[in-house]
Amino acid sequence: MSDEPLAELRRLLPEGRVSTESSVLEAHSRDQGPVLMPVLPRAVVWAESAGEVQTLLRWAQENATPIVARGAGTGVSGGAHATPGCVVLSLERMNRILELRATDELAVVEPGVLNAELNIAAAAHGLMYAPDPASHRISTLGGNVATNAGGLRCAKYGVTRDSVLALDVVLADGTLIHTGHETFKGVAGYDLTSLFVGSEGTLGIVVGITVRLKYLPVEVRTLAAFFPDFQTAAAGVLAVGRARVQPAIMELLDGSTLKVLDDVHGSNLRARGAALLLIQTDGFGADAEAAVVHQVLTALGADVSAEGGPEAERLLDLRRNSRGDEVDDEFRVGEDVAVPRSQLVNYVAELERISAAHTVLLKVVAHAGDGNLHPTFWIPVSEGPSGMGRLDAALDESVRVALKFGGTITGEHGVGQYKLRWLAWEQTEPVLELQRRIKDLFDPQGILNPGKAIPPRIQRG
Repeated sequence: MSDEPLAELRRLLPEGRVSTESSVLEAHSRDQGPVLMPVLPRAVVWAESAGEVQTLLRWAQENATPIVARGAGTGVSGGAHATPGCVVLSLERMNRILELRATDELAVVEPGVLNAELNIAAAAHGLMYAPDPASHRISTLGGNVATNAGGLRCAKYGVTRDSVLALDVVLADGTLIHTGHETFKGVAGYDLTSLFVGSEGTLGIVVGITVRLKYLPVEVRTLAAFFPDFQTAAAGVLAVGRARVQPAIMELLDGSTLKVLDDVHGSNLRARGAALLLIQTDGFGADAEAAVVHQVLTALGADVSAEGGPEAERLLDLRRNSRGDEVDDEFRVGEDVAVPRSQLVNYVAELERISAAHTVLLKVVAHAGDGNLHPTFWIPVSEGPSGMGRLDAALDESVRVALKFGGTITGEHGVGQYKLRWLAWEQTEPVLELQRRIKDLFDPQGILNPGKAIPPRIQRG
């Protein structure tokens, strides 16, 4: 690209919206996922309104320039990695809560609003926004929509798609559309809102989000169940289900994760057991449900304690930090598979087998209530490239085994760039081709986040 198109873009947008500073390009070139091909964007644009996003996309169409939308950059699948010749569109300045209607239990927000900020605003009305990814303090609602993020409360309250009522979206040609409705029910026409949720910025740029809010529970009870081994803790998840209790939170942490948390935060979790099942019940029946959970897990050999107040919050915060502060790289990769809950124990056993068979290190945390696991495989950096083959083999096998159990390659992090190599293992070619045709319809020039979410067509001949 010559400098003239960028000079034109600077003329079209208000001053200070476009940067080509090397430090800015570097800071906006990637998210927290593994980088397959390091690339710097051509420029970074900060939009502050839907109109500015429209202007950028019209310019991008005219100049055949890829646009990679970005929120806070907390994704871990490479969905916000820069691609060759692209302009990165940052939506972090579009961070206003436009409306919060307590009576209707909904809020209208811009994509740069942080998940935690919306919850603080909603709490003043006795409400909450239910999806709460571990990164809720720093992740944006736009990013949550892009990947259909879940979180700790997903077992009871669902994922992002379950809470999104309507969207304002700028299409590839700059057209602004509104999808969905402000009612909890609505089946007029095709469900385009659900189509955009989880599309990772490949079909349009979300510039407004209408979400459903939930009542804050009147009571909350938190239980910490420490087990002698990880597989028995996983079995505890199924035992709670058989007791017909639906906790709001069911989080599973293995011994390696507990040790890492102890080392970083000075806690003593690993001394209390080899695995932790962290459970929270809520609502008017919180006490009764907690009593049932306590009885069920104690019968399995767990050391169960009721945690209240600051200690309960501390345990939840430790869980939210359990993935660690490290950015995934070539020596460390965190995954996001999900399996049917009936296969949870079997899959946990397989992960431990895979780790031993390939001589790679492993730690696992899981949203156990819905079977979504985040295993992290790594090798010491000192091994260098010699260990990469083992790490890749372990990752591949962990995905194949999850699929064998009826699972999926990604529960909430998205396909992004990194998981493209596995998507064809899960979805057949006719299904992939249908998705490519949908992409072609919304984005004929292929300028919206190219190389992400769905694999390209195989060029023949």
